[in-house]
Amino acid sequence: MTDTVTDRFLRYVVIDTQSDASSPTQPSTSKQLTLGRVLVEELLEIGLSDAHLDEHGYVYATVPSNTGKNNVPVVCFCAHMDTAPDFSGTDVKPQVIRNYQGGDIALPGHASRVIRESEHRELKNQIGHDIITSDGTTLLGADDKAGLAEIVTAAKYLIDNPDIKHGAIRLLFTPDEEIARGVEKVDIQKLGADFGYTLDGETVGTIEDETFSADAVEIAITGVAIHPGFAYGKMENAIRIAGAIVDRLPKHMAPETTKGRDGFIHPTDLSGSMEKAKISLIIRDFADEGLNTKETLLEDIVKDVMHDYPGSTYTFTVIEQYRNMKLVLDRHPEIVENAVDAIKRAGLTPKRGSIRGGTDGSRLSFMGLPCPNIFAGGHAFHSPLEWVSSQDMEKAVDTIVELAKLWEERA
Repeated sequence: MTDTVTDRFLRYVVIDTQSDASSPTQPSTSKQLTLGRVLVEELLEIGLSDAHLDEHGYVYATVPSNTGKNNVPVVCFCAHMDTAPDFSGTDVKPQVIRNYQGGDIALPGHASRVIRESEHRELKNQIGHDIITSDGTTLLGADDKAGLAEIVTAAKYLIDNPDIKHGAIRLLFTPDEEIARGVEKVDIQKLGADFGYTLDGETVGTIEDETFSADAVEIAITGVAIHPGFAYGKMENAIRIAGAIVDRLPKHMAPETTKGRDGFIHPTDLSGSMEKAKISLIIRDFADEGLNTKETLLEDIVKDVMHDYPGSTYTFTVIEQYRNMKLVLDRHPEIVENAVDAIKRAGLTPKRGSIRGGTDGSRLSFMGLPCPNIFAGGHAFHSPLEWVSSQDMEKAVDTIVELAKLWEERA
């Protein structure tokens, strides 16, 4: 299956599917629909007769049950089609390094971009593998086109091997995961699954049952605009106010200074003019109390800065994005336990972990579909240094197949 999953992956990554947080539409970019149509065509070709792309950009499909048991739960496998807005996903030129033998990997499109063995520790476990990267001028798109390729490859394998008994398996491919809108319009009733697994993780063998809880904060500032020649004692420049707020953000609470279970406050966009300015931020913590503490701290900073600008005003808007899926998954331990066993059956050592981020599974879990996250094999997400191993993608395919078998056996 290594060649098959790699071929699919290489087809998918050259389709630009970058999402756009500033767009009001669903999906946020029409180019995501191009990949959706390709996926539907492939799913129909392998025999999933109900595969379709809906009006919101979601791909749904079913691998029908082939077991005589009527109590096998319906399992969903989910991956997202979009790539992150952080770096270009246009005109991706993947390179495949066959039989990697160690050392740094130079990216041919950008001389200063090198995947260094000293910085990517997992490379030491990739000797003999086929490593796929971009040329260094774009993202690769392993996040999450590796997950897409793995799920489609596993679906074909199950269809082609009817002696492998399994219950009904639902496939869900989503747009806009990278901008925290990935499952906003998913029809859970139509999906009809009892629980799911996202294929959106990193290192091979990993299963993650905990994510950050996440909020966005929008701060809008209205200053006092006046001709700069007559501004003395009157002007209150909204750009300066916004800059003062950002400068006051605690440096020990930034993504670049935190790790493990530490949360952060992260400004993602700043725009404005003399009269009006806007700051967009994301707040992350593994506990809701931590989110609340950080949001209170942030607003206290805003209030303190605004004391020096009595003629100006602000609004402070908190938008809930997703919550830690562990709160739901702890009530259904067998979902994670079976994934651990499937990873073992695939010949791997399971590693349970937490995500310093989120997945579609975060939102799905609170929508009634408990949904931990399984490795897809990619590394250095949201970066031109992104890479994935063909053999690790194959292990993800094996894990999906073993999960399908295991749930049928234990029904």
